[in-house]
Amino acid sequence: MKGTFITPLLLILSALLFAGCNGGTVSDQEDNNEKLTVYTTIFPIEDFAKKIGGNHVEVQSVYPPGADAHTYEPSVKKMMSIAEADLLMYNGAGLESFIEKIDNTLKDENVVKVEVSEEIELLAGKDGEEHGHESSNEHHHHDLDPHIWIDPEKAIMMADHIKNALIEEKPSAQSEFEHNFKELKTRLEQLDTQFRAVVDSASRKEILVSHAAYGYWEHRYGIKQISITGLSSENEPSQKQLQHIIETVKDRQIQYLIYDQNPKTKVAETIQKETGTDALTLHNLEYITEEDKQNREDYFSIMEKNIDTLKKALQ
Repeated sequence: MKGTFITPLLLILSALLFAGCNGGTVSDQEDNNEKLTVYTTIFPIEDFAKKIGGNHVEVQSVYPPGADAHTYEPSVKKMMSIAEADLLMYNGAGLESFIEKIDNTLKDENVVKVEVSEEIELLAGKDGEEHGHESSNEHHHHDLDPHIWIDPEKAIMMADHIKNALIEEKPSAQSEFEHNFKELKTRLEQLDTQFRAVVDSASRKEILVSHAAYGYWEHRYGIKQISITGLSSENEPSQKQLQHIIETVKDRQIQYLIYDQNPKTKVAETIQKETGTDALTLHNLEYITEEDKQNREDYFSIMEKNIDTLKKALQ
């Protein structure tokens, strides 16, 4: 009786000892299998974190579909969930108004805040396009343009920050994070090539947009944006600026007014009516719509559609 009990016990002990010699302790293995909980703000950060983190992350956006990145305030319930996460990744550069407000709330929590725009060179921002003449003082001014993610080269820098933050939190998965980042970088470099090809072959270099989210395209590719509202879509032009935009569109024979995924504004519709322009859509990727979510859109599928829009708008 005693022999039949000891033999299985010895086998179990031997198996545990063997596992310890070949794969670390049980707690180590559990740690390796545990996913990082990551909260993000704008859609490109969410998408890049998923692509780089792979099976090692559980990524959720702070924003619900359709939320305005400039003005959204998370609920108390959402804040409690963020406080319990491993990482909170945000764009920074003044984009997310709630970030500074939550510093005190999160200061005693273990969640690590990652500003993805850190050390990335930012363009000086202005609310409202100058349209080739002196800048108006009637608009509010941002210090910096936060829309870096629309520039594939700066998106690579963002992705690199995301990768490094994930490695810091889970060094055991470094090789996978590095591999996934390289694949993402290659795709972003290909996207950059596509943008250059479209602009180089275009007959015009100007676009009329409802929201000044495309300054980095002007800096990288030479696409000049004539914007109706400023860096925040809430900042609308004065009557004088409105008239100047209408005159500019007519003088330069611009055929299209390009909305983003935000609902159409009355001022933009007024300009469209006054100028006889047709409507097109560019997706600024700050957030996704419910339709985008249902269609499982990602950064690249949205950018491909943006390239198709630019081909038409720049003809």
